[in-house]
Amino acid sequence: MDCYGVIGYPIGHSISPAMHNAAFKHAGIDAVYLAFEVKPEELREAIFGAKALGIKGLNVTIPHKEEVLKYVKPVGIAAKIKAVNTILVNRLEGYNTDACGALRALEEANVDVSDKVALVVGAGGAARAIAFALAEKKAVVVVTNRTESRGLKLAEDVRKVGDCIFHPYDRLEELRGKIDILINATPVGMKGFEQKLPVPESLVERIIVFDTVYNPLETQLINLAKRRNCRVVHGIDMLVFQAVEAWKIWFGFEADASVMKKAAIEALR
Repeated sequence: MDCYGVIGYPIGHSISPAMHNAAFKHAGIDAVYLAFEVKPEELREAIFGAKALGIKGLNVTIPHKEEVLKYVKPVGIAAKIKAVNTILVNRLEGYNTDACGALRALEEANVDVSDKVALVVGAGGAARAIAFALAEKKAVVVVTNRTESRGLKLAEDVRKVGDCIFHPYDRLEELRGKIDILINATPVGMKGFEQKLPVPESLVERIIVFDTVYNPLETQLINLAKRRNCRVVHGIDMLVFQAVEAWKIWFGFEADASVMKKAAIEALR
């Protein structure tokens, strides 16, 4: 039996094991997928330990998506984004499926991002992937982040592929009525993290709201967006589609998205 898994800290909120294990069973693959809690100071040992133990593939989540680049070789878009969420362990190659997963989630909701103004909240690995993906699809990207230096750096990097500016987090209310899409790419609102809205309520009015948080399924932001007549995109769709893409790296074919999504929803309930 082969072993796959996800590393993060904390990791108790993850529903990836339920999702991948259901897909393994459906596809007749003799494998198991586990969640491994890895503290930041133990990341190096975890990566090389996984290789020594013969673990086939890993997903990478908060807070390791950028730091893991010290230990794996980025391949494809991961090198441009400078964030990794999927590892082919035997080769120590790092890939990014978040960008594709986010775009597929938006497409599933019939959202055309071209020429839209999209506010991306956050500057971590998920935010980097989404900002790059949106800019390459000709959206005008506005990055905001509590730590201004990280937000400014992300905006500078994204400008290499498209239109992107930085806007201070403490002045977000100035953007009321000026954005078409709001994307929360922070863990704010996720189980085990800070429970609050990631942006002022005034921004959430008749726009498209995409919360990358998937646990809980209905976050405070999503609930507010529904009350305010916004079209919503759930984080669980991005989770499923990035996992589907990860299978292409590990196995050469896509997982069954419907099987994954059903298992993910059941795990959340």
